[in-house]
Amino acid sequence: MRIYPKCYLKKVTDITPEYLVENNIRGLILDVDNTLLDFNLKIIDGLEKWHDNIKKSGVKCIILSNSNKTEKVKMVADLMKISYIKFAKKPLKIGFNKAQKELNIPSENIAVVGDQIFTDVIGANRSKMFSILVEPIAEKDLWMTRIKRPLENLIIRNYLKKIGREK
Repeated sequence: MRIYPKCYLKKVTDITPEYLVENNIRGLILDVDNTLLDFNLKIIDGLEKWHDNIKKSGVKCIILSNSNKTEKVKMVADLMKISYIKFAKKPLKIGFNKAQKELNIPSENIAVVGDQIFTDVIGANRSKMFSILVEPIAEKDLWMTRIKRPLENLIIRNYLKKIGREK
């Protein structure tokens, strides 16, 4: 089903190079808000070390964000020394296609990592990419996201039941 991720993890730093190799992933498209950065602009602990390990394994990364706040997205991209696409209009395919072209990797070898089903997971699945849903790093969200969270939580509970895992 298009609303379910291929993988559900606590945080982005739980993604290992070994897991990516096992799933034939050579590129990562990363969300920013509540995936790499909280509402107060605090970057997730261990991000730089995690990214160094991912890079050493040969996996390319790019940021794809719906945010139109250039400085916020650029700050994370500069820290990781990767490129970014802002105002991506996820779940529309246009941003995912741009990221795929920039990575220059076939879509089936790209994973999309984000904290939202209705933007990151659905967009990844529609773009024939491997979707990895992570828990939001903070409870505080933008108002638009806060409205969707209860429905997303219901979908996640059903997904976890389906795969035989509890949250």
